[in-house]
Amino acid sequence: MRLAVPALLALLVLPATAAADLYTVVDKNGEVTITTTPRKGARILHHVRDDAPRPAPRAKRAARRATRGATTPSARAQRFATHVRGAADHYGLPQALVWAVMKVESGFDPTVVSDKGAQGLMQLMPGTATDMGVADAFDPVQNIYGGARFLRILANKFDGDLVLTLSAYHAGGGAVDRVGGIPYQQTAEYVRRVLNAYYAYQKQLPVADTP
Repeated sequence: MRLAVPALLALLVLPATAAADLYTVVDKNGEVTITTTPRKGARILHHVRDDAPRPAPRAKRAARRATRGATTPSARAQRFATHVRGAADHYGLPQALVWAVMKVESGFDPTVVSDKGAQGLMQLMPGTATDMGVADAFDPVQNIYGGARFLRILANKFDGDLVLTLSAYHAGGGAVDRVGGIPYQQTAEYVRRVLNAYYAYQKQLPVADTP
């Protein structure tokens, strides 16, 4: 199954902001992986350098305090507007895309854990969080930047194809590669939900909550 979203492709193929190295590589068996240390002889598909800001402990505590008392998704979303804008700008992504993925993944709950172990706002698996430089997946700032970084890497890998990028975020790049498109029915439903949210956020982004 393929969904065409041509309006976004130009934005997704922008180069990532460059500095700590992360590589998308393919080995001799054709398996594509993301690593910080490519093995000798592996073919490098993409090289992303990262200079994303690392939140200080004070910022981390403040981000967690900011979610207290916010009981609805829209109220929770407002607390993260500054971080979403920063991460989207840093990685050359539309803010609406980051918001859409976060809404579908977690409903803006930074403490949620899926039955498969995905954590936080952007529902990062522990291995992915480590690869993205996220030390604490329950820190909203780190999680948002890590999820945006992962989206940027997948967009680079799939040449800006939004449907393939979202499919890989949900099901993994290997599964998408094997079928050349959306690998599972639940992934197709995930892509549909994210795209619906994306189009809605194109019209109106959450506004930062002011104390």
